[in-house]
Amino acid sequence: METKKYIAIDIGAESGRGLLGEFNGEKIVLKEIHRFPTHNVRLHSHIYWDVLAIFSEIKKIISITKGETNISGVGITTWGVDYGLIGENDLLLSNPFHYRDRRTDGVMEEVFGIIPKEKIFKRTGIQFMSLNTLYQLYATKKEFPCLLDSAKTLLFMPDLFNFFLTGRKVSEYTIASTSQMYDSSVKREKEIPGEWTTDILEALGIPTHFLPEVVLPGTLLGNLSMDLKEEIGVSDIPVYTVCCHDTASAVVSVPAKDNVWAYLSSGTWSLLGVEIDQPVVNEKSLRYNFTNEGGYGKTIRFLKNIMGLWILQECRRQWQREGKEFSYQELTEMASSAKPFFAFIDVNDKEFLFPGNMPERIQSYCKDTGQNVPEDIPQITRVILESLAMEYRCVMDNLEDVIGAKIEALHIVGGGSQNKLLSQFAASSTKKMVIAGPVEATGTGNILVQAIANEEISDISQLREVVRRSFPLFIYQPKDTGQWDENYERYKKLQA
Repeated sequence: METKKYIAIDIGAESGRGLLGEFNGEKIVLKEIHRFPTHNVRLHSHIYWDVLAIFSEIKKIISITKGETNISGVGITTWGVDYGLIGENDLLLSNPFHYRDRRTDGVMEEVFGIIPKEKIFKRTGIQFMSLNTLYQLYATKKEFPCLLDSAKTLLFMPDLFNFFLTGRKVSEYTIASTSQMYDSSVKREKEIPGEWTTDILEALGIPTHFLPEVVLPGTLLGNLSMDLKEEIGVSDIPVYTVCCHDTASAVVSVPAKDNVWAYLSSGTWSLLGVEIDQPVVNEKSLRYNFTNEGGYGKTIRFLKNIMGLWILQECRRQWQREGKEFSYQELTEMASSAKPFFAFIDVNDKEFLFPGNMPERIQSYCKDTGQNVPEDIPQITRVILESLAMEYRCVMDNLEDVIGAKIEALHIVGGGSQNKLLSQFAASSTKKMVIAGPVEATGTGNILVQAIANEEISDISQLREVVRRSFPLFIYQPKDTGQWDENYERYKKLQA
């Protein structure tokens, strides 16, 4: 088979990257061609994504590849929930708000006063988080109603960039499903599962006319626009939707076989769950605050969003401001020598959601909960990593309770899979075998879904076999489980 090349543009909340993937029918080889910070700006009291700066980086990625032959496609993945609004004559009405903007403080409770929480969950099956699109739109209606009144189309972040590339305005299924405005359980005659929950939006006074058509992963949107080709000097390149939500692309590339397995997509966020055929919307999934998001092949990603390595990332930024420069590897190495089980934080506490002096917040949390207070960088880092591992166990226990089955293996994919200490902590805490890799899970899933669309891979089973052949995987077995069991009770008391 002739080697084909694909461009994967993976934009995370902290950084974006462009990958060139070469696929020869047996293995995929990735090469990073450009990396950039994900541009965001604080203006007055709000935080916005600088989408035009980000799009300039996307154009740079495509421009870098113009000397390559056999470029068979490009796909974009980003985080979920955030969106841009397009007005008359395709005008971008505002820079999209950042999901960590505080404008949604207290909005969920206000919405529940209009529509009961249980009804929203029954219709959408989505985990309750103040950053969900539903609450962002309600906050926009309150503060900037002119934006909603002028909008012709709402596009989530990857949909927005696909529109910039091709001129086509649609929403991809996996990204739409993160919004808490989409019901994936509805069976329709058309091939797209689900529908927008227009009745909920209308009850909240939010317009629905701007909701776009939803398409499946692997949809060919068209070639790069004529204006863009002339600007950056490239020929026709097809643009595909792929699984546009980064976690959905990461889950596609989980190198799992037939045993009962769970995945942990580890990065700024930690997303722990299983791949299932139908949404699980019941009392237990509501109580445990699980989410049912769309996946490849009309599957459901039944998972829990956990705050993730954002807490350590924000600590590192604070230490940099203080003139203390450490790589993540250096921080992890220092943490390995710190005292174990010194203290814990509830990683999902809302105080850790927003930017700020994170080390100080961790110290205040430990003091307020009557625990030892970590004073130095190694100890603070270890508190974060051990707390994450404890939360993984908590979610794993709840997950097994809901699905009624024991998980045999936990696959950790994404950038966080490189953190050997956290991977070992995860194995020991959950008492599961952990399989770590691939690191570039989102980019890999992005490219291989394009390959399926080009009929170079037959299905998801063959795709995962390609992943197993292409990347090294690292195995971690549980250790010191008695100590983790003993200290898990301390962690659970914090949540109580």
